[in-house]
Amino acid sequence: MIDTCPFCAIAQGDAPVSTVYEDEAVMAFIPLHPVYPGACLVIPKAHIDHFTDIPDPLAAKVIVVAQQVGRKIMTVYKPLRIGMLVHGFTVAHAHLHLIPQYGPLDIMHKHYAYCEDGNVKFGDKDIPTPSRQELDQMASTLKL
Repeated sequence: MIDTCPFCAIAQGDAPVSTVYEDEAVMAFIPLHPVYPGACLVIPKAHIDHFTDIPDPLAAKVIVVAQQVGRKIMTVYKPLRIGMLVHGFTVAHAHLHLIPQYGPLDIMHKHYAYCEDGNVKFGDKDIPTPSRQELDQMASTLKL
């Protein structure tokens, strides 16, 4: 536990929280500022800063809990989709956002945004398409 980490305080029971799910390793709860009703955070209870540093078995558990909570959000709030987002810039404790999505503006990468006829739209029209060779090269650098 890190003394200054708000998610560690929540995981230790030292801060108020609206809990959706909890077991010995993982918690899901409503954030203080949900973008929509039903938005949740899923965290490992252990203090781990970067999501990619979560050990694989624990990361799998976080994802399974996110799937289960996401299905419940779909049933209760009836969004079109559930967005899952790892952002990592607000609290230095790994967390996965579950965001009910009612349209394409709810979660979208800024590079996909463009204006057309006075409206903001999203698509890949302004994003360069690398050659297959460049795409294959990127893939080869990431092969497991």
